[in-house]
Amino acid sequence: MGTIKLDNYVLILRGENVLSFLNGISTNLVEASCTTVLTDKNAKIIDMIDVIDKGDFSAIIGYNGFKDSVLKHLSSRILGDGISIFDVSDSNSVYYSTEQLDVPNGVTEHISFIGRLYVVPKNVEFYESLTEKEFDQYRVDNTIPLQGKEIVQNLHPLACGLGDLVHEAKGCYIGQEILARMRSRGKQGKELLKLSNPVDDATTVGEVYSLAIRRISLT
Repeated sequence: MGTIKLDNYVLILRGENVLSFLNGISTNLVEASCTTVLTDKNAKIIDMIDVIDKGDFSAIIGYNGFKDSVLKHLSSRILGDGISIFDVSDSNSVYYSTEQLDVPNGVTEHISFIGRLYVVPKNVEFYESLTEKEFDQYRVDNTIPLQGKEIVQNLHPLACGLGDLVHEAKGCYIGQEILARMRSRGKQGKELLKLSNPVDDATTVGEVYSLAIRRISLT
């Protein structure tokens, strides 16, 4: 297919035990580069973030529309942890590619839950070959959720197709008790579906099918 630029931020976290810090406040097991979800005390999504471990620092990639919420959430929890946050969004862009690319030095490739991401310094030439409509069609075909569409802040991760990012054997984190209770009782409320058109409540519209988040029928 091709490549498209995402509306994403890039944050750098420096300090001791950054991965441990992120592990303690997100839904997935964070021991290396991965995708995880920041949730609030009600288990509602703050953002789905990609963590890129670079050894002496870690980068976080997320959706620009949620950046202020993420910065507030992280900043309120790093007191005494010796961790510093730097926003490097102005000097980096994030691209999504449906296929592996040969990239120049300085470009970081990361395999995300939603696919292949590339963090590209602004001074490096990188080209888009997908339109937003083509990218939406690709996501519908593969049932891939995206922030601002399927992944929204008034829902919990299980409803948005992010169940694989909610680690079942992980210890305490913000929102963990609620998500565990939903799973144990089989009552997550809503789920991400691919449905045949027309779909009145679609989050992303495709040519034949669309994505939508609907309450699970008990019948």
